[in-house]
Amino acid sequence: MKITYIDSGILLSATDGVSRIAEKSLEILGDLNREFASSEFVKLEVMPKAVYNKQTEESQFYEEFFSDVIYWVNNLEQIVQDANSIACKYGLAAMDALHIAAALSVDAEEFVTTEKPTKPMFRVTSIQVISIFG
Repeated sequence: MKITYIDSGILLSATDGVSRIAEKSLEILGDLNREFASSEFVKLEVMPKAVYNKQTEESQFYEEFFSDVIYWVNNLEQIVQDANSIACKYGLAAMDALHIAAALSVDAEEFVTTEKPTKPMFRVTSIQVISIFG
């Protein structure tokens, strides 16, 4: 089994349901050869808006994903410190650095995102960063 950290964009895209990106996101989320890793950062990016806007199906989709997560990031203070180092080394934005640091903290083998391969996160060499854009 491959440990995969899912970026929030994958979850948001999966709930779209109509585009090629949604199909690819759902394919990754349904891959039985992956075990998923996540963090409170991802939850914070997807859940509040769905709950606030009473998007019950979307909220339930996220809850189902989070209930299937096997590897949860903890020690957020250390993650923030590691994210700062990663951001400085590779030129990442704050949230991207937090997600990469979180993925590394649980020994994820891959980080799957909706970001385009031209983004700074693809400079990181300590984890395989995969874009669903190819």
